[in-house]
Amino acid sequence: MNVRHCIAFIVLFAFASPAFPGSAIAQSAIAAAVAKPVSLPDIAIGSAKAPITLTEYSSMSCPHCAAFGQNVFPMLRSKYIDTGKVRFVFREFPLDIKAAAASILARCIGNGDSEKYLSAVETLFKLQDRLMAQTKDTLIYVGKQHGMNERDVETCEQDQAQFDKLTADQQYAVQELKVTSTPTFFLNGVRVQGSMPFEELEERIKPLLKK
Repeated sequence: MNVRHCIAFIVLFAFASPAFPGSAIAQSAIAAAVAKPVSLPDIAIGSAKAPITLTEYSSMSCPHCAAFGQNVFPMLRSKYIDTGKVRFVFREFPLDIKAAAASILARCIGNGDSEKYLSAVETLFKLQDRLMAQTKDTLIYVGKQHGMNERDVETCEQDQAQFDKLTADQQYAVQELKVTSTPTFFLNGVRVQGSMPFEELEERIKPLLKK
């Protein structure tokens, strides 16, 4: 990664650190802001007609995000996403340059296919410790596991336009949605910060299905 990337993320988090005054924004406005298209295509699975939309802001370097992805998401998917009750939207909120590089790789692997993207994310989460300790080698390894050679991975990571869009989307999340940490969820526009066990998530989902 070059200096420009690092500076972009340093500036972003310097901006994100203060408390945000006047955060009591109307719920409908928050829901509309969450649903608004961003620079990068949304990673979404589940029926577009589902009564519930769960949007997650996640970082590939976040242990709580990895725990949610490995322990909670499979149950959420089988019980609610695959049955048409929940539409799941995954958005990147990289907490550091290593997470940003991992997000870009997942984008390249997915190439517009949400299922392929989420498969790459699953692999990256399983290898999170290795990703943090040996970033380049791990990115190359994960790329190869998903049909890319080393040159493909290097080309992917040199795509400045993708990094710029990733940064723009993260700035939008900070400025408009007040996202400052991961994981942060929006359940039909209602912000829920921090990881949660499946039982807690289900308690939040069930009342929305009765409306």
